[in-house]
This record gives sequence, C-alpha cells and structure tokens, in this order.
Amino acid sequence: MAGHIQDRWYKTETGPDGKARRIRTERYGTGMRYRARYVGPDGTEKSKSFPDRQKRLAEHWLTHIEADMSRGQYIDPQASRITFRQYGERFLSALTTDLASRAAVEGRLRLHAFPYLGARPIGSFQPDHIRDWGKQLAENLPATSYRRLIFDAVSSVLNAAVDDGLLAKNPCKAQSVKAPQAEPTRVRPWTVDRVFAVHEALPDRFSAMTDVGGGCGPRQGEIFGLADEDLGLTTGWLSVRRQVKKVRGSLVFAPPKRGKLRDVPMDPEVGAAMTAHMKRFPPVEITLPWKTPDGPKVTKRLIFTGPQGKALWSNAFNDRVWKPALAEAGVIATPEEGDRYEAAREHGMHALRIFYASVLLAGGENIKALSLYLGHSDPGFTLRVYTHLMPSSEDRARKVISDMYRAAGRAHDGPGTAQAA
Repeated sequence: MAGHIQDRWYKTETGPDGKARRIRTERYGTGMRYRARYVGPDGTEKSKSFPDRQKRLAEHWLTHIEADMSRGQYIDPQASRITFRQYGERFLSALTTDLASRAAVEGRLRLHAFPYLGARPIGSFQPDHIRDWGKQLAENLPATSYRRLIFDAVSSVLNAAVDDGLLAKNPCKAQSVKAPQAEPTRVRPWTVDRVFAVHEALPDRFSAMTDVGGGCGPRQGEIFGLADEDLGLTTGWLSVRRQVKKVRGSLVFAPPKRGKLRDVPMDPEVGAAMTAHMKRFPPVEITLPWKTPDGPKVTKRLIFTGPQGKALWSNAFNDRVWKPALAEAGVIATPEEGDRYEAAREHGMHALRIFYASVLLAGGENIKALSLYLGHSDPGFTLRVYTHLMPSSEDRARKVISDMYRAAGRAHDGPGTAQAA
C-alpha cells in the first residue's frame, strides 16, 4: 500500500517498563480520526482525512492511489480542486492564437461557461454535468452553430486539464454527451441578376466591391484590406496579402484568415472595373497597427475607404451600407421606420464569395484550384461545402451516352430513326 494511515486519536508511547503502549491524544473523540498519507509523484506529501470507523475506507483509498500511480493515471486531488473558472483563466492567459481568436474564445467562456460551470472543481467533472449545462445552453441560445463554438471552447479547457493531470477524462467526449450539431445546409449562390442588382444599389464608392468579390472571391475583410499594389492590372493577378479586422475595439491590419497569402486570377473585366473605381475614388493612405492594437504601424494605399477617408469596419459597413443596398435590390425587406434591418447572414458579403465559387465550378474549374483561390487550408473542406454546385456526374454520364449514340448514327433524332420509320 502506498503511504500509511495515521490514527489521530491515539499515539504510542514507551512506558516506565520499557514497553510500548497506546494512549489517547488531546484530539480523542473530536474531528476526523484517520489521516491517509502518501508521497505524490512530485515528491510532496498528500493526505485525506476519514472519520471514526472508516479505517478500511482509508485503506481502500490508498490502494486506489497506488494503482493509479502504477497505471500512470494518477490525479493530484489537491490540484484538481481548482475551479473551472480558475483553470479557464490560466488556459486563456496561455493561449498562443492571435489576439482576435483569443478574445472570441474568452468571450464564449465568460458569457456562457463560467456562469454555469465556473465554481465546479475541475477534477469533479462528470458527463452529466456537461449534459445539464448543454441543456441550459440550448434553452438560452437557439443558434446551434454558436453553441457548438461554446462547447468546443469548454472541451478545449477540459482537454488541457486532462493533459495537465487534473482530470482523468474529458467529459465532453463521453458517448452520452452529444455536441451541438448544426443542421446541414447547402450554400445557395446568388444569381447573376442579383449580383448586378446589388452592384447598382450600392453607393458608387463601394459598387466595385461586387466586381472584385464576385470576380475573385476574397473575404469581406480582405476586400477592405486591398491596396493598389495588390492589383496586377497588367499581369492579371490579384494578390491577397492582408485584411482589416477589429481587435479589442481597434482596427488593425492582419494576415488573411489562417495566414493564407495567395494570388488569384483576375479577369480583364474585373481589372477594368477596379481601374474605373480608382480613377473616381483614388486610393487613400491608411496607417493601422499590424495584428494587434499595439503592433507596429503599417501604411497601405487602400482601394476602399469610407467617405471620410478611413478604413472600413465590417459591422458599421454592413448596417449602414450593405443591408440598405440589399433592401433596395429586393433581397431583404425594407424595415419600418425606426426598426433595424432583418438579420441576413446568408446574404452578407460572403454571398459574393459563394457566387464566385459557383461560377468557377460551373465553368469546369477543379476543386484544388478553387480551394487555393479561396484561401482554404484543405481542398476537402472546399469539396464538402461546394460539391453540390459542381456539374453533376449524372448529367455528364447522360451526355457521354448521347454522344455515343449520335456518333454511331443511332440517335433517335438522327438518320437511324428515319430508316426505322
């Protein structure tokens, strides 16, 4: 057995006759009688107290400790008493992701995890705790996709607790725990008519966004971050090198999502639209910090800026420019006076990116090339999202057989039909 058990109600002394005898201590009859003690893997003594008549339970506890040590599954009972909130704070402070991603994870934990799970000791988590929390989350947040992000944030914290030896298993991964699953949806691309209707409805200084968005596929923040040096008007390439994003309340320049710098083929029509735009609205020198609000200053001549010559922020642009254009083009309803525009996630500027993908796939472009142009990290992701937009294999199979019939002169609308008649 690892360690030993101390009886705090009795102690052993040597009597006048030289024999050992047990005598009562000052603690006799009060408090916990037994203290099970052992030395942990870190070299420090650990202990747990048990009441009178529970010596056998103390022995079982020490036996389990010894077995866990031998299997490499030992959990320090004192360290695992740290609460989920306390450990979560440590987890957040050690995150090495970019500041914006860290802020997003922090917000999900503080708003939706710490208030429910924060006081629970990290070592006490069981699957039923996660199931109960998930039920509360579903009652308060109808958006399944957002609940999944919160669930993943909590699971990441508990994964780290397992790695640090504070928790035996991550309860988020138990078979009885079901992570929020968004209902599968298919992206539905805009029609050409809708793209040009929104183009006409946008203010003149922003209308060319539909040309570059629908013709080259950059994300909204990447469009906001386009500089004149990124347009290869003579080479036919668009360079995606940065985006404009807000980090802790401040606009910054940052690399494209997941750092995917890329060059995208730019059609002469798109190049002509961008040239006309820059003649009417010359690029403006904008200086922003790089990646974080206290990062080094970077200056670029941005193609799209606000009327006051400042960099664009997505939330303000969407509410004041994009949604009014959608309403004018008939994509969403015009709100009553004093009301806000309806939520239109599927009709955000990302719709231009989907339109771009649909046009390329309809024209026969392969998934690997499209994935590269879109800046995806995995062509498999591109395939999963856009595969239903590809010309169907069924249609190709029918065409191949029809071509065979025609080549053999046996098509039902050909000479063979006339001979049979």
